[in-house]
Amino acid sequence: MTVDKALVTKTISLKEYGINNAKVNYQLSPKKLHQISIEKGMGQEASSGALVINTGEFTGRSPKDRFIVKDEITADKVWWGDINLPFDTEKFDALYNKVTDYLSGKELYVRDCYACADKEYRLNIRVINEYPWSNLFAYNMFLRPGEETLENFTADWTVVNAPGFKANPETDGTRQHNFAILNFKRKIVLIGGTGYTGEIKKGIFSALNFLLPVYANTLPMHCSANVGKKGDTSIFFGLSGTGKTTLSADPTRKLIGDDEHGWTSENSVFNFEGGCYAKVINLSEENEPDIYGAIKEGALLENVVVKENGEVDFGNTSITPNTRVSYPIYHIKNIQQPSIGYTPKNIFFLTADAFGVLPPISKLTPGQAAYHFISGYTAKVAGTEDGVDEPVPSFSACFGAPFMPLHPAKYAEMLSAKMKGSGVNVWLVNTGWTGGPYGVGKRMALKYTRAMIQAAMNGDLGEICYENYHIHSVFGLAQPRSCPNVPSEILSSRKTWNNDEGYYKKAHQLADAFKENFKKFASYANEETKVGGPLV
Repeated sequence: MTVDKALVTKTISLKEYGINNAKVNYQLSPKKLHQISIEKGMGQEASSGALVINTGEFTGRSPKDRFIVKDEITADKVWWGDINLPFDTEKFDALYNKVTDYLSGKELYVRDCYACADKEYRLNIRVINEYPWSNLFAYNMFLRPGEETLENFTADWTVVNAPGFKANPETDGTRQHNFAILNFKRKIVLIGGTGYTGEIKKGIFSALNFLLPVYANTLPMHCSANVGKKGDTSIFFGLSGTGKTTLSADPTRKLIGDDEHGWTSENSVFNFEGGCYAKVINLSEENEPDIYGAIKEGALLENVVVKENGEVDFGNTSITPNTRVSYPIYHIKNIQQPSIGYTPKNIFFLTADAFGVLPPISKLTPGQAAYHFISGYTAKVAGTEDGVDEPVPSFSACFGAPFMPLHPAKYAEMLSAKMKGSGVNVWLVNTGWTGGPYGVGKRMALKYTRAMIQAAMNGDLGEICYENYHIHSVFGLAQPRSCPNVPSEILSSRKTWNNDEGYYKKAHQLADAFKENFKKFASYANEETKVGGPLV
């Protein structure tokens, strides 16, 4: 067995998992994993010092190949359907045995780590990886226990990650050769046939999205969060590509985390993770200095193109538009330690509106907040999911439906109660298109979005009244008439079009899409939520 002496002196066996005669590399340092990946021809070093790898066939999640084992724990609680696909217990056991047989005799990489920065909610995790760079991802993304903790470490959940194993759909019960399966009874996330590292973190996120609300009265959130100098916490909801990571990395505020958090009954917000997983498409030091600066030794770049001089061509999408980097949160200079904030003051719902009709920022009433949360409108951004080649208007309940095992109404009820209990301000922010729809208009300038969010957090946008706000005639949203450091014409999506007829046609089209989508939630929603949607 190979052990990194700088980190740990413990040795382990994988026989209890059905994995025999494996060479186990336990708790290796990032530097060692980086070195092994290059020695094995699995990656190269960029001029920044980061490791560059290619995840292979899959460069994004494959949501149609994510399953949950249907058993006595999940049968009556999980919201079964197109998102949460059931998997047979016996089929899981047989497939698990096939995977462990496949891993037996191989050189493997094992890491003990945990999720949830608040020790009251901590989930111990053992990650078993076929590839060294997958284990580096686990080091970056999960929380890192000290050696004293490792001495008596007992895993609550296990992730078994075998990218090189391919299932047989006819006999194994999968849709195709790749799969990511959660088993709540055996407390296992089983991943095979895909090297995309995001499946590892989203597997544990999905587990927590079931465990925390069901057993711990805590709301799990697909969001980023940061905290100001006065202790005010801001939460940023949004799907991939809407700016969650970028907008929460603010040099004037301490980062709590960039993607996954819990909101407790004590009104605290804690990070599930120990790192960040950021999109790097068109990344520049000027626009995103914190993320750019985090790409150094220890970081893992995925599916980017490297020039002959070792520099990364962040504009090159020849492999995928979903180019990524993972890095430990301590690569960001200004972080909250531990990763916990208190009493949220502002919530931002981020949406990349491909129609280009939603205001760049608007303040929501409690009813509107509940409506837009349960709707979760955005555009699927190219490359984030397998088969998505250009932005597609999309609704994802709670801004994270692919990872939510329970009915969206459960999460919406919890959020609504917390909003009212804390008196938090809620804002809808369009980081998508302005001046026209996708293909005609352009993405909202990052500097303007940052200025609007800063103004909201500073209280510069004022209370809702005629002098301060205009009510949108289609969506009923209160959009500010002025904002520091933002031209007034930018604040009106209609004015940026210079084509009222075209604008309102698109606006009504999107409003109809909202209403059609909401039909499936209407029977669960109260009257306040129902009237929070479009006016027309």
